[in-house]
Amino acid sequence: MSPETILVPLMFVTLIVFLLLGIPVAFALSGTALLFSLLGIKFGLFSFDLLYALPERLMGIAENYILLAIPFFIFMGSILERSGLAEDLLETMGQAFGSLRGGLAISVVVVGTLLAAATGIVGATVITMGLISLPAMLRHGYSKKLACGVIAASGTLGQIIPPSIVLIVLADQLGVSVGDMFLAAIIPGLILSGFYVLYVFLVSLFKPEIAPAIPKEKNVSTVAFIKKVLKVVFPPLFLIAVVLGSIFAGWATPTEAGAFGAIGAMVLAWFSGRLTRKTLEECLTSTVKLSSMVLFILVGATFFTLVFRGLYGDFVIEDLLTHLPGKEYGFLLTVNLVVFILGFFLDFFEIVFIVVPLVAPVAERLLSPIFSDFSEPSRIALVWFGIIISMNLQTSFLTPPLGFSLFYLKGVSPPEVTTADIYKGVVPFILIQIIALASIIFFPEISVGILK
Repeated sequence: MSPETILVPLMFVTLIVFLLLGIPVAFALSGTALLFSLLGIKFGLFSFDLLYALPERLMGIAENYILLAIPFFIFMGSILERSGLAEDLLETMGQAFGSLRGGLAISVVVVGTLLAAATGIVGATVITMGLISLPAMLRHGYSKKLACGVIAASGTLGQIIPPSIVLIVLADQLGVSVGDMFLAAIIPGLILSGFYVLYVFLVSLFKPEIAPAIPKEKNVSTVAFIKKVLKVVFPPLFLIAVVLGSIFAGWATPTEAGAFGAIGAMVLAWFSGRLTRKTLEECLTSTVKLSSMVLFILVGATFFTLVFRGLYGDFVIEDLLTHLPGKEYGFLLTVNLVVFILGFFLDFFEIVFIVVPLVAPVAERLLSPIFSDFSEPSRIALVWFGIIISMNLQTSFLTPPLGFSLFYLKGVSPPEVTTADIYKGVVPFILIQIIALASIIFFPEISVGILK
């Protein structure tokens, strides 16, 4: 066995140990890279000259124009979320669908879809809908399992529906256009949302006692409701359409569209009378914190990847993945299992920054033949691979016992809602996500057909 085949897996094991010890991800990545660069130099397996490339790579991160879109979209989402958008949408959609069996649950899915396109912040969406919708659904006789499941699942739609931060990071790491990633994600995201609505409809049809309708007297008049829809739903939808439309039409880069979206969100909050100094300070603070976290993780991941490749780890990974049974589908199955398991322990930023750069070359090589009828098979293959990873990350957010969305929801649930209720409630939605993921894998046209 060659020395590098020993150091490469040992490097991953060391990283996992550091993470289990509670060391922040950025420092665990950097510390592991430093340790194994020194070990590699000592045993003659790593050239010290490779470290001279690190400053250049870090400057490349600082000068990356695409990554500048991240703080803009985070700020846009924070403004819309803190300005009461979620509360208004939930109330309005509840009135729209409330008289139907399962209407409140359907309204949660619809609002989750809109918030995914407006904010893209999973934690904030799950917490907000949990605080507002869960007590209302329980009060009207909904099953605790169904209520918890639909809220947790709908809150994670921000992973796949553009302008998702996940898609921006994936596009950067895969070296493809953010616009292509956004465009390819629209249909899978809407299909997944539609599957949720279909599931709620079928459950309420066969088990009406667990998803009852709201009594008619609780609904407002048609004229008043139409006015409310125009006031509450139309402005954020218009903002989303302008932001995404400008990217798809090629009128603006994702960074420019994100800047416009941030300004537009402030204008909407100002017109609603909710743009206070305190709200603005909180949004700016959360944006800086999250953006800084992303930057530090990316710096650590860059150092880790540099050392990993200096130890010929990329050749070890490529040799392993290209000789799996099943060729491209064996590769996809393996990578998806790794990403799914990592999703229990790591946030999507860490997974994307660590795993994607290592497997992207193999993905391009193995998956490109599938798209030989496209003008740019390599580009399409990488976009398709990115959508698959994004959908996988969304599934891991829901999976017990360590799915992040489950913790978010449990933190704001009433005392009568147990952890077991949440775990049991999300199981059908996990199965739905797996079906959607399998559909994208076996029918690539669902996602990338629009790019033809």
